[in-house]
Amino acid sequence: MKLEELINKHKAALNQTDMGIWKYIFNHKAACRHMSIHDLARECNVSSTTVVRFAKKLSLEGFSDLKVILKLEDERIGAAAPDILQAIGEFYQHSCQSIVKRNFDAANRLMYGARRVFAYASGYVQSNVVQELKRMFFYDGVMIYEVSGQEEFHTLVRLLTPQDLVIIVSLSGETPLAVEFAQKLQLKEVPLISITQLRDNTLASLSRENLYVTPAVFQLYDEADRAQYQSMTPYFLLIEIWYVKYKMYRQEKKE
Repeated sequence: MKLEELINKHKAALNQTDMGIWKYIFNHKAACRHMSIHDLARECNVSSTTVVRFAKKLSLEGFSDLKVILKLEDERIGAAAPDILQAIGEFYQHSCQSIVKRNFDAANRLMYGARRVFAYASGYVQSNVVQELKRMFFYDGVMIYEVSGQEEFHTLVRLLTPQDLVIIVSLSGETPLAVEFAQKLQLKEVPLISITQLRDNTLASLSRENLYVTPAVFQLYDEADRAQYQSMTPYFLLIEIWYVKYKMYRQEKKE
C-alpha cells in the first residue's frame, strides 16, 4: 500500500500538523527515504515524537515502517536496479528491523490461551508459510492443525469454540473462501489471527489480530526485459520473529 492510500484511509484522524508532515514527505519523497527521524522532524518543524504519532495514526508501528513503505514505492522497485543485490539486502534489513520492533503481545496472548490452534492457507505460497509456522511452534509444544479444502473447512466451523484459535494466511486478504471462513468465525466469536500484506483488506478487518508484512517486487534486468519477481521473505521473517517473541512471552508467564 502506498502512503497516499494510507493517508486517504486515515485522513479523519490526521490534524493540521500531521498534514504538514505529509505535505513535506509528498514533495520530498526521494530525500525522505534516506532521512533519519530527527532530520524529518527538523524539516517539518515538529518533534520526533510527533513524527512517530503521525506514523501510528496511519496504522504503522512507527517511523521505521514509514521509511520501509517509502523505499518500496513504485518509483523505486518498478525501475531496473543496477545493484539488485544491494537493493534486496537493504529490503531484508529494513523488513527485519521493522518486524523486530513490533509488539506481538496480542497475538501471543491468543496463542498462549488457545485450547486448539488451526491454520488455513489461501494458496501455494501461503501454504509454505503455514508449514513454517507449524514447524517453528512445534518446537515449543504448540500443535497447529492445517485446514485444507472447503469440505474440511465447513466441518471444522461447526466444531470450533471461542477457546480455539484460527490463523489465516492470505496475500491479498480478499480470497473468497478465506473471507467466508473469517465471517463465520466472527459469528461464533472464535479468535482469528490473519497474516496479510500491509493494505486495507476484508480479512484483516474481520480478525481479532492482524500481522502484516510488506513484500517487494524487484526487477532483475533492463526496461526491455521487465523480468520481475516478488520477494516473500518477509512472511518467513514474521513467523520466525513471532515464534521467538512467543517463547519470551511464555517464559515471562512461567516466571
